[in-house]
Amino acid sequence: MELAYIPSPSRGVLHLGPIPLRGYAFCIIIGVFVAVWLGNKRWLARGGRAGTVADIAVWAVPFGLVGGRLYHVITDYELYFSEGRDWVDAFKIWEGGLGIWGAIALGAVGAWIGCRRRGIPLPAWADALAPGIAVAQAIGRWGNWFNQELYGKATDLPWALKITSSTDGRVPGTYHPTFLYESLWCLGVAALVIWADRRFRLGHGRAFALYVASYCVGRFWIEYMRIDDAHHLLGLRLNNWTALVVFLLAVVYMVVSAKKRPGRETVVEPGGLDGGTDGSDDTDGSDEAAGSDGAAGRGDTESETDAEAKDDAVKDDGAKDDVVKDDAKDEAGSAKKS
Repeated sequence: MELAYIPSPSRGVLHLGPIPLRGYAFCIIIGVFVAVWLGNKRWLARGGRAGTVADIAVWAVPFGLVGGRLYHVITDYELYFSEGRDWVDAFKIWEGGLGIWGAIALGAVGAWIGCRRRGIPLPAWADALAPGIAVAQAIGRWGNWFNQELYGKATDLPWALKITSSTDGRVPGTYHPTFLYESLWCLGVAALVIWADRRFRLGHGRAFALYVASYCVGRFWIEYMRIDDAHHLLGLRLNNWTALVVFLLAVVYMVVSAKKRPGRETVVEPGGLDGGTDGSDDTDGSDEAAGSDGAAGRGDTESETDAEAKDDAVKDDGAKDDVVKDDAKDEAGSAKKS
């Protein structure tokens, strides 16, 4: 007997008059806003200027959506171009189907264009946005819940997902909620990147690489649980191989980057703050420098005062000598008169 389960929504779209309000689209939009908000806070802490993250996101988000859709359509082309399918459905992004690999790849191209226009380094911007992207993925995965898709193997666990739809080959029942697993994993990835960035002061794209590597680890085992149709290669789903390859590339980048460009960027944007405000070491160094300057200033003042005192003393001695000489002349004159 089923004691507990996660219910699926009866429908993934509400109609406000003639306007359809789709749960999947809302999750994507909310995720984008949260990513930009968090990225902006981190960018300001790194010494950047307000609004830069949003300006570059205007380029990155559309490119990312196109890239995510392209990856999905290419890897699942039979859903749109096989017999009995309508190729026009490939453009219906609101019905689900975004590949994170394509979204990140083409989104990076859009971000590169935006960064070039603003004259800032892409790796620094990516580091600031990395945790926000993970949180956006966590929110976006709930769009799969609205569409009753991307669930795992059948289970009777208390947190099983109840599938009620029978369209597109679905079989009603209770399954592993892989959308929930990935959502929670992405929140953990965001927390990991924020902690590691504060602890090790990651720079030059290494915070973003850590996000990519840690996400791939979770995606590998979550992907392995899914039962929806997918292309396989040597017994593994295509996305498993993608996660493995991308993980290795991210780790290699972190290692090579740490050797070639250790530390963190001191200036991330022209006109911003040097070094930002997120490191106590910078603040301490500034205080010490200010203290040293103050001490040097006091030393200069004291030196000037001593010099003035010496000059006054010399002047006083000279005046005394003149008085003594005048007295001696007066005594000599008096002696001659006598």
